[in-house]
Amino acid sequence: MLILVGCEESQIITSALREAGHEAYSCDLQPTRGNPEWHFRQDVMEVIPIRLWDLIILHPDCTAMAVSGNRWYGFGMPYHQKRLDQIEWTIALWNLAKKHGKKVALENPVSVIFKHLPNVFYLQPWEHGHGETKKTGFALHNLEPLKPTNVVEGREQRIWKMPPSKTRKRDRSATFYGVAKAIVEQWTQQSQ
Repeated sequence: MLILVGCEESQIITSALREAGHEAYSCDLQPTRGNPEWHFRQDVMEVIPIRLWDLIILHPDCTAMAVSGNRWYGFGMPYHQKRLDQIEWTIALWNLAKKHGKKVALENPVSVIFKHLPNVFYLQPWEHGHGETKKTGFALHNLEPLKPTNVVEGREQRIWKMPPSKTRKRDRSATFYGVAKAIVEQWTQQSQ
């Protein structure tokens, strides 16, 4: 399959897809921590239209849209307009991806964007081999929700408890390998 993983600089999902034999590329404004030969360092809105993709997986910035940020971005709060702008951009991104992708998934934590997008489901890392919590939503186009692959004990809130650092935002947003593996095993096998 020809696959684009938008707004992913870590290449966790991209690498898992390539290991399974797919032609997968990441795209982000930041340089990748993975293989730069498989990375578009540019605006995802410019990359999506260059091909007809079999699968597009999107990870738009959640800072303004996550419900955990309501005290700064909620209605009447100082940065509410930034939330509205991010919602508008993300809806445009979703619509563009559906025009150029046969299958599309858009990921965010618990977020206000999901009331604007269809077919939303949530998963937890502990359903895919990681003993911690981080409720993550996906809006889907022509895809089925991921089924749990390896339910484990734990339920630690490690992501929420991360201390401040220069890489905290990046580290908190990284996809768990077990979730990436479930994406490879399930979404690349679903019929066209």
